[in-house]
Amino acid sequence: MPRDDFIIRIGGDTALGGVISTGENFTQAASRAGFYTFTFRTYPAEIKGGHAWFQVRISNKPVISLGDGCDILVAFDQEAYELHGDSLNPGGVLIYDADLVKPRREDNLILYGVPFQRLAREELDFVRGTNTIIQGLLAGLFGLPVSALEEIAIQRYQRRRELMEKNLEALRFGYEYVKKLTKRDGFWLGAADNVPRLVMSGNQAIVAGALHAGCRYFAGYPITPASDILEAMAVELPKLGGVCLQAEDEMAALASCLGASYAGVKAMTATSGPGLSLMTELLGLASMAEIPVVVVDAQRAGPSTGMPTKLEQADLFHALYGGHGDFPRIVVAPGSVADCLRMTVEAFNLAEKYQCPVILLSDQSLSHRTETLEMPDVSTLKVVERVRPRGEDTAGFKRYEITERGVSPMPVPGWDRFTYVAPGLEHDELGHPVLTPEVHEAMMAKRFHKMEVCAQEIDHQEFATRFGDERAPLGIISWGATEGSVREAVDRARTQGYKVAALHLRVLNPLPVKTISDFLADVSRVMIPEVNYQGQLARHLAAEFGIRPIKVHKIGGLPFTPGEILARIKEVLEDA
Repeated sequence: MPRDDFIIRIGGDTALGGVISTGENFTQAASRAGFYTFTFRTYPAEIKGGHAWFQVRISNKPVISLGDGCDILVAFDQEAYELHGDSLNPGGVLIYDADLVKPRREDNLILYGVPFQRLAREELDFVRGTNTIIQGLLAGLFGLPVSALEEIAIQRYQRRRELMEKNLEALRFGYEYVKKLTKRDGFWLGAADNVPRLVMSGNQAIVAGALHAGCRYFAGYPITPASDILEAMAVELPKLGGVCLQAEDEMAALASCLGASYAGVKAMTATSGPGLSLMTELLGLASMAEIPVVVVDAQRAGPSTGMPTKLEQADLFHALYGGHGDFPRIVVAPGSVADCLRMTVEAFNLAEKYQCPVILLSDQSLSHRTETLEMPDVSTLKVVERVRPRGEDTAGFKRYEITERGVSPMPVPGWDRFTYVAPGLEHDELGHPVLTPEVHEAMMAKRFHKMEVCAQEIDHQEFATRFGDERAPLGIISWGATEGSVREAVDRARTQGYKVAALHLRVLNPLPVKTISDFLADVSRVMIPEVNYQGQLARHLAAEFGIRPIKVHKIGGLPFTPGEILARIKEVLEDA
């Protein structure tokens, strides 16, 4: 029976051209034809040259993780084969450039050697079309209608007719070349439902969520892997009457966002770990002056410049604790592309509601991976506005009045009759700098009381998801982009007779205490998989709940696969 759920990995040196675009175009075409897709990509930090690879899992059914290994490997060069050949699953397919790649004898694989570059040069006089030939070949071999790829080529090159015609010719050439091969593999997509679906990356979803939430000011400084957000905001915000600023550095970016928010405009910036470090003092200002702002941290491997194009979940300690003095902040972490849209809206809602900075933790994998989504119903995503003062009496207005919820009305200068100063110094309820112990204690308690109220709110909303068994000898707590792999691993484990429960957290500060406590009461042991060295969430939960979790960490720039987590589940349960 043909396999209609499989993983294609494409690898090669970026100097050859088209490694990533081959995967992107194939993914987009498959989604337009009605198939479900889930992608992962990684690329070099060098300006030119270096190895890149792209992976897409494609199916007739929804997929929630990148899967295990790969079923089909397209090797542009020898290095791609050497790096990824061992990742091919048994019975997999190796498609390689016959002039550049010399594979070992692979008894458990099916090999298709095609001289891609020579065909592009000699048959089409179009070396740049090598990757387009490969797209056509993949379509013919595995059952994707070539018309879906043709549609993308026409759309992409419609303003350059000569290039469009050459790419269409290369697509059809690759598609027809399949007839010269004897198909020996069992991978075939079959018929899709022909329902076009949305394909978005995490960064694109964050932009969509921010715009829906009412963000009309964005400032940022280019940094991988967050630069896509700045670029998209520069295009979209002016259409909505908003402003996008490329600042001279990350400090200036966040400072201008605080100014915009003070003036009544919802504002956001996006950066990665090094930029968040530079922003830390201004995060303290936002908390002290109680100014709403959203900061996206698309995490990457560190420390220092580290591996700027690789994945890690290693900024959690910084997000939770970074800064001088005690200051409250809210930390949220989406687990999927669809989550990026929803949790960005929630980040703005929480910032506006509790008048404080909200840090949204994404990562390189989630920023750039794409997923097939059903068209979201944004009407269900409510938008919250900040509380503003009422009445006409402006005398003695207490901007920082101590209230039952810790939140005070925030006027908009020039629109509301009320005026105030938003200082970085400690201040009384009027906003006047006062440095006495009594005032500092009272205002510190006011600011942190907002987090207590917020914790009660998130314990009653869909900010954490339970799945798996209700009671189990092993429970898994996850956060961020590990969600899909954990969910798939738990499903596989239960199918094999293991009892496992799981809880995925989307708000990491303040913690949903009741939700976590109830989960801990239902499991005997807790395992926490994280893409960082120290087990940062595990340490945080150990301090908060007095538990001794099993830390499962992975570093190296790649995400967890379902198989890796499943293997650890089995190991823990079988050794119990």
